[in-house]
Amino acid sequence: MSVQRKVLIVAYYWPPAGGPGVQRWLKFATYLREFGYEPIVYVPDNPTYPIIDSGLLQEVPNDIRIVKKAISEPYKFAAWFSLKRTRKISSGLIPKKQSLKDKILLWIRGNLFIPDARVLWVKPSVEFLEQFIQKEQIKLVVTTGPPHSLHLIGAKLKERKLNVTWMADFRDPWTSIGYHKDLLLTSWAAKKHKRLEKYVLDSADHLLVTSSGTKTEFQALTQTPISVITNGFDSYEIEPAPVDKKFSLAQIGSFLADRNPEILWQALAELIRENTDFAKVFELKIIGAVSPIVVDSIKKNGLTDYVNLFGYLPHLEAVKQQRASQVLLLIEIDRPESKVIIPGKLFEYLAAQRPILAIGPEGADFQSILEKAGAGRFFNYADKIALKAYIGSLFSDFQSGNLVVKPFDIQQFSRRSLTKNLAELLDTLWES
Repeated sequence: MSVQRKVLIVAYYWPPAGGPGVQRWLKFATYLREFGYEPIVYVPDNPTYPIIDSGLLQEVPNDIRIVKKAISEPYKFAAWFSLKRTRKISSGLIPKKQSLKDKILLWIRGNLFIPDARVLWVKPSVEFLEQFIQKEQIKLVVTTGPPHSLHLIGAKLKERKLNVTWMADFRDPWTSIGYHKDLLLTSWAAKKHKRLEKYVLDSADHLLVTSSGTKTEFQALTQTPISVITNGFDSYEIEPAPVDKKFSLAQIGSFLADRNPEILWQALAELIRENTDFAKVFELKIIGAVSPIVVDSIKKNGLTDYVNLFGYLPHLEAVKQQRASQVLLLIEIDRPESKVIIPGKLFEYLAAQRPILAIGPEGADFQSILEKAGAGRFFNYADKIALKAYIGSLFSDFQSGNLVVKPFDIQQFSRRSLTKNLAELLDTLWES
């Protein structure tokens, strides 16, 4: 199909930024032209990314049009805070035991920069994009958040009566996200967050979310039409690779303090004490930023000699580790509001074709996806006995050489298939 229609994608996270927030629209932009849309990506020129992954630059199509404008971010001026501290808080690694500086930074972040620290980019972006949209004759605009300030850009552009159709893509919820309550919000700030959320939800022509749970949550707040397109995996993520010789359990991605699965550490410690064969070959791999609270919990349970802390790895290296590990760990925060979160790495895990051991809140949206694919088991935070038994059964399969899974019907989650779904949605918006 020949490319005829332009769609403006307003994003903050873009290569060389690392982390899951980059992948969704990087891949949508990569494949959209196959379905008749020409993506134009608008991103900040000088952002402060908490994670850098220069390898992702190789995944940006050479001929894709990227428009940039400078952004002012308060993190750059918080010189008396350490850069490491501000990057951790920016990426969601909010410490449980907070120093005075942590509390001050969190209070400033939550109460002075609403909805987030990128809010200063809204006004200059609206002024710039108003002229750009008219010049380029753009009809479709997509904003993706978090940061949710970018949705304010979409809302303000709608107010300029530019004859554009605007879709707001929520990779995560807004006021119900787990870390929101950790921002030390005043009642005034909390109300403003709610007010801005309602403003965006009602102003958009269409809302796009990543889970049915988020759709249900938003349907209680607005009459704006809502569609669900999950995250997914790309083609290179399904290539076979030799697996570890050890019985390795791998956690890949940011390991927040609130995700600390005590029942898992306890079960593993018991298996080590009870089974000498298990103790000889077990390895716990943690790949990505990890909270000190998680590390301390692992140490407290006597697992220090079995853990391998890789730190952050470039995305392609992380994909290799997914394929090489014997078992993949998928841990979500044990809070009711976390039920609507479907971790993006779930789909990469499915493509890796390794058994998945998942722990999360009762009724989590990702449980049904995991179980329908036949790729592993889900446990809540009270399921220690069943969890231990499952690990034992996985180890038995490992010993006999039968630790394999063949997930079924997962091609629906390939990035190309999901982009096809997106294009069909854009078709309806284009014609409206």
